[in-house]
Amino acid sequence: MYEQKTKENEASVEEFIEQVENPKKRKDAYRLLEIFSETSGYPPKMWGPSMIGFGSYHYKYETGHEGDAMLVGFSPRKANFSLYFTTGDTEREALLAKFGKHKSGKSCVYINKLDDVDESVLKELIKQSITFLENKYPNE
Repeated sequence: MYEQKTKENEASVEEFIEQVENPKKRKDAYRLLEIFSETSGYPPKMWGPSMIGFGSYHYKYETGHEGDAMLVGFSPRKANFSLYFTTGDTEREALLAKFGKHKSGKSCVYINKLDDVDESVLKELIKQSITFLENKYPNE
């Protein structure tokens, strides 16, 4: 049976952020923590060893695979910040067009620093991602 690797755990979010070596990146991580907490309404939790997540949902695919995932989150990686939003949301691209300097992958959006992006659009991305996922995977 498949064992999900990235799970919510009780590790300290603050201790994790304090391990970020670059002082500017650490400051941005604390600001992201504030933005995600206030905007999502969920407390921060560590997911795996290096992701900070807010809220969770349970998914089940047609294949039978199921598990739990964070609604939104971020990780202060060495090269950049990974921001975690949902995939499949058609409104995401329109918001990203107004976001500022970033790169995007399938489910991640990468930024170098908070100064590169519009914080109000970040808040919209957080809200939109949560709304999309809560509608797609309502608590049963």
